[in-house]
Amino acid sequence: MTGSTGLWITLEGGDGSGKTTQANLLEAWLADAGRRVLRTREPGGSDVGQLIRDIVLHHRGDIAPRAEALLYAADRAHHVATVVRPALGRGDVVIQDRYLDSSVAYQGAGRVLDAAEIRELSLWATEGALPDLTVLLDLDPTAARARLDADDKPFDRLEAEKAEFHTRVRESYLALADAEPERFLVLDAAASPSEIADAVRARVSSLL
Repeated sequence: MTGSTGLWITLEGGDGSGKTTQANLLEAWLADAGRRVLRTREPGGSDVGQLIRDIVLHHRGDIAPRAEALLYAADRAHHVATVVRPALGRGDVVIQDRYLDSSVAYQGAGRVLDAAEIRELSLWATEGALPDLTVLLDLDPTAARARLDADDKPFDRLEAEKAEFHTRVRESYLALADAEPERFLVLDAAASPSEIADAVRARVSSLL
């Protein structure tokens, strides 16, 4: 992100694509190299964000699509201002699970809202903040669902959506990556974790 001394890396992809595994591997590699790392996520990377996360992912009733998009943007505004920018200013490497691309994919394509409006809302909320690198772990929704089923955990509101929803999300992610190839690194999430980690390290090395 322009004006910072650290490095900001976000991980994107559908549920079950392996973001947590890759974040763990990247954090360990960076720590071994002597870099200070901050792990965070959206929604829920701050105290305020955790309250919003409980609403958007675990509320039992319906949430109007525009209200959902605004809740994510509110979480993002507070998170960038109070967590991400200070960490980058300290020179940390920030590894973040999901950012505005998730909102464009899930609330834009998934909820069939205007993707450009969703993106502009997040950019307004964060004063235009964009990561230095976004790693997109691309996985067919059928394979992703098989992984989630194997985990044997309750689905949150978004994980429980139908296959058509997740197909729209994937297509939106790939379109976002095509539009910003210099920011995105698109990797096949069906590859082995070590192969994916090697590709991520190579790209991160070029940015450090």
